[in-house]
Amino acid sequence: MMNCIAIDDEQLSLDLIEDNIKKIPFLTLTKKCTSVFDAIQTLNSEKIDLIFLDIEMPDMNGLQMLKTISSRPMIILITAYDKYAMQGYELDVIDYLLKPVSFDRFVKAANKALDYHAHKSEVSLGQSSKNSIFIKSEHKILKVNISEIEYIESLKDYIKIYCSGKPLLTLMSLKAIESALPSDKFIRVHRSYIIAIDKINYISHNKVFIHETGIPISNTYRDNILGLLPEL
Repeated sequence: MMNCIAIDDEQLSLDLIEDNIKKIPFLTLTKKCTSVFDAIQTLNSEKIDLIFLDIEMPDMNGLQMLKTISSRPMIILITAYDKYAMQGYELDVIDYLLKPVSFDRFVKAANKALDYHAHKSEVSLGQSSKNSIFIKSEHKILKVNISEIEYIESLKDYIKIYCSGKPLLTLMSLKAIESALPSDKFIRVHRSYIIAIDKINYISHNKVFIHETGIPISNTYRDNILGLLPEL
């Protein structure tokens, strides 16, 4: 069972989301919020697993709200506009739904959230020590030495972890593994890539190279990598 809230400044949209949630047995609607400020208060007082979030709202939009929350639940964006899709995925949302949302599309998004939630419950991802993490790959729970990780690539619902040139595929978001890795050793350079700082060979033409593999640096994360690597 996942506790969720719905945030939208249009009451009709909130009522439609509520009707959909009531039809899905693994979702419980904790609250409907007509403003992000009401939602933030709820997040501070309740355990929320999933947010259904509109983007264009008065005072503060949904994407701005996400940037203010340090420990975010899973997010499904529901909006009438497709222009925010790239920004949404850079914030590691579970799904991006365009209004009007059909029920089957709503269920598909909810199931993606359930799969991710179940995976987190099944495997406690995190540092078993300062030197390793655990992931689930090919029906096994594997211990991965942090020192062997070169870079990590996001493939929609999966990530691929490159360890000494050998990729490991696991059902997980880039955001989830980023939170498990030591921030002084790894850096996000693109919405789809995290790299190990000590594995960098060189940076050239908007790419960072690990061995001879060029990984793109997006404008969103350019200042981050230059700030951590001032000598470059």
